[in-house]
Order: sequence, then structure tokens, then C-alpha cells
Amino acid sequence: MSGNELKRYVELYRTSVTNAALFIVKNPADAEDIVQDVFLKLYIHTGEFKNDEHVRAWLLRCAINGSLNLVRSGWHKNSVSLDSIKELPDNNPETGSEIRNAMMSLDPKLRAVLYLHYFEGYTDEETAKMTGISTAAVKGRLRRGRDKLRNLIENERG
Repeated sequence: MSGNELKRYVELYRTSVTNAALFIVKNPADAEDIVQDVFLKLYIHTGEFKNDEHVRAWLLRCAINGSLNLVRSGWHKNSVSLDSIKELPDNNPETGSEIRNAMMSLDPKLRAVLYLHYFEGYTDEETAKMTGISTAAVKGRLRRGRDKLRNLIENERG
């Protein structure tokens, strides 16, 4: 891959890759490390991509896999920063932070599926391919994630 191609992909997809990583690891510094690793992997990748959407999906999958690996590591379990919650994008100032805070308390596997489905707009089938789980598992995680979010938000308001 040429430097110009890499630069183009960084400009196109850096925000999505960063948001995906940040959504799972909850720490801007860790998310930035993952983003750098993902784009390094893209630079040295020798395979072919069908189109830009294929590159985007590949980058997001790398970001989510890298994020989940970090979250599973023993080091990360003992060093999570809660300050990073305020760094996530917030489209609706009145309800966005409430939903965002509730989502950050969910299991990382649920957050990953919710992020890909609702923030990146992938279908259940596409999310399943990207996360390496079955479509039924994606649907189950989406359902559990929505239920837990609803309960968390109702408890917070009530």
C-alpha cells in the first residue's frame, strides 16, 4: 500500500476507528494506541480489498478485536480510567450523556455489538461477520444490551 492510499484511508476512517476503540476501552490513550496499530496493520496488509467499504469493515473489525483483546488483558482490568467517558461523541446533549454513561457500564462484548449496529449502521449479519460470532448471537447481544440499557436508564431516572 502506498503512503497516499494510507493517508486517504486515515482521513476517511480515523474517526470511526477511534470511536469504535474508545467505545470499548473507555480510555482515549488506549484507543489511540489501538488506532495506530490498526492503521499500521493496514499499511503492511498484503491482501486485496474489494472497495472502500471493505476497507472500512476490515479496519473496524481490527479495532474491535484489538479493543476486546486489551479489555480482556489482566493489565487493563486493573487500570481503567473513568475520565475517558466524557470523550465519547454526544449527538443529543440532553439524553446523549445519560445513554452514553449507561452504555459504558455494559460488558465490552455488548458495547461492541451495539456500537457496530447503532453507531456504524451495520446489519446483524455484517456485525456477525465483523465480530466473528453468529447472527443469532448478535441478535441476542443486541436484545440483552437494549434491555440492560433500558433498565439502567430507568433506574437512574427513577
